[in-house]
Amino acid sequence: MKLRYSPTSPFVRKVVVLAIETGLDAKIERVPTTVTPVKPHDDLGQQNPLMKLPTLLTDDGQVLFDSRVICEYLDSLHGGAKLFPPSGTARWIALRQQALGDGILDAAVLNRYETAVRPKELQWPDWSAGQVRKIRNGLAALDGKVGEGALSGPLTIGQITVGCALGYLDFRYPHEGWRERHAGLAKWYADFAKRKSMTATVPPAG
Repeated sequence: MKLRYSPTSPFVRKVVVLAIETGLDAKIERVPTTVTPVKPHDDLGQQNPLMKLPTLLTDDGQVLFDSRVICEYLDSLHGGAKLFPPSGTARWIALRQQALGDGILDAAVLNRYETAVRPKELQWPDWSAGQVRKIRNGLAALDGKVGEGALSGPLTIGQITVGCALGYLDFRYPHEGWRERHAGLAKWYADFAKRKSMTATVPPAG
């Protein structure tokens, strides 16, 4: 399998963390790929019309995207405990956590494009503030669920996605100080971030 890859993409990180956790990482060739929101990537576009990362080329020639689809596909390939619970309440909790983590990441990435990529004279402060509000609302919701034990128990795609979202905030939003407002979530992440899959995928400094 070949994975279109960038070490700074939190959505790529999510896929790689799952691959490591399931023992599939050695079976995936990482293909370094750089994308931007304003320049077309014709080579990637031949595989993924959205020209986004991650994109996975399977051994049987299928092209899969986005991270949610790739992660569920990889989870179908191993014989260990499934990170996508197959049914029942556990499945819906994990998928909801994944959606919440992905939503935080969507807002964080879009806001970074707005504030770090778009020319300053074209930036829209109210739009940016709206993305930051989504991030903070998501963190508050997660923090409340920590106290209910929703992020504890066997590893799931929900925990992986939340962990990658918090890691991205540390990487791109160190000024946000989310730990100061969400002590329970910070404590959970301090333990989760020690997993081998997380320490092996920390984005490069700078």
